[in-house]
Amino acid sequence: MGCRWRFPVLGMLRGRGGNVLRLSEASLLLRAFKHREVTAAERPSEKKLVRPERDELRQHEPGVTLLSALVLVPQTRYFVDQRRVKVMAGSGGNGASSFLSEPRKEWGGPDGGDGGAGGDVIIRGQAPQKNLSQQQLKSLSSVSALYRGKDGESGRSKNCFGKNAIPTYIFVPVGTMVREEGELLADLSAHQQQYTVVHGGAGGKGNRFFLSNENRAPVTSTPGEKGQERVIQLELRTMAHASLVGFPNAGKSSLLRAISRARPKVGEYPFTTLNPHVGIVEYRDHLQVAVADIPGLVPGAHLNRGLGLSFLRHIERCRVLLFVLDMSSTRPWEQFHQLHFEIDQYSPQLASRAHIIVANKMDLPGATQNLEALKENLQHTVVPVSALTGDNIGELILHLRKMYDGEPQSSSESS
Repeated sequence: MGCRWRFPVLGMLRGRGGNVLRLSEASLLLRAFKHREVTAAERPSEKKLVRPERDELRQHEPGVTLLSALVLVPQTRYFVDQRRVKVMAGSGGNGASSFLSEPRKEWGGPDGGDGGAGGDVIIRGQAPQKNLSQQQLKSLSSVSALYRGKDGESGRSKNCFGKNAIPTYIFVPVGTMVREEGELLADLSAHQQQYTVVHGGAGGKGNRFFLSNENRAPVTSTPGEKGQERVIQLELRTMAHASLVGFPNAGKSSLLRAISRARPKVGEYPFTTLNPHVGIVEYRDHLQVAVADIPGLVPGAHLNRGLGLSFLRHIERCRVLLFVLDMSSTRPWEQFHQLHFEIDQYSPQLASRAHIIVANKMDLPGATQNLEALKENLQHTVVPVSALTGDNIGELILHLRKMYDGEPQSSSESS
């Protein structure tokens, strides 16, 4: 979660010596105040950030005077993997009822045109682009709660038909699933893959349409049909080939930083990772393997303890599971049994997929003895590594490639 600050109202600041600071200097000064460590009593309330910062500046620095209103508006973008959306297609345009009226044409007849069709609402999957100028979609935070398609234009006289409305697109990240009352409607697992959620209404008929031999002067015209309406649920599942699974503070984020160019947040406290991160492991033959780092699981995750269901959802598409164990623990095999139990209770099919054990934190004291005990209690492939020092990272990458080549593509991934 990142927070940016923009300045919609320009202003100037005056320093202690009476010097007027430029806007860029004022921006840096305000940013310094924001990142400055103060006590809870001195830190301003978040509710006051949209107000002019005169009081805050005087509170932190009495020598700084605000000459004009300078408003700071926080722009916070959260990671959202579920969204309930109401979509309404556009209505069709009304048909026109008119008669031709020109000189020397007393019996011109009906000339009312038909209305245009209403606009559809289409959901389109969009993968992250290399062009940074384009919008990078990584979650459903940019999806609104209501979308309404455009209405078609009404018909006009002189047999002019109304223009069809253009469709309305909802851009979502690749891996988004569209559901309605639990039923799966579409799985947007490819770039530019799209699904028409609701169709626009048909345009109405003008009185020209009702011209016949029996009725030479019809006055009837029909209105446009109303567009469809639906309430759908969008569910994002991370697209990755492999996933790092482990308890909090097992070193999953540090391991992802060591094998890829991803830079998730790391820290010396549990639950540092709050959102899934995806890193790309590149090989010499230009093959790219996506590895996902999900937040740490806790006992009872299959019962949605600690938002376990929200995190386990992101590994359903993975072919390979990498169980990351903390080797500073005295009984590391119990971590594997607990993790495997949580995944098996959530999805037995997911628990039966290929997996290896990554013995992390081998640089800590006592890790070698715990590794020997782990190999004695588990009959699985164990790869000892140290994400901090980078020891044996190459062997882990080779094991990942072998499992990737040997494991067939899952049905959930290919759909």
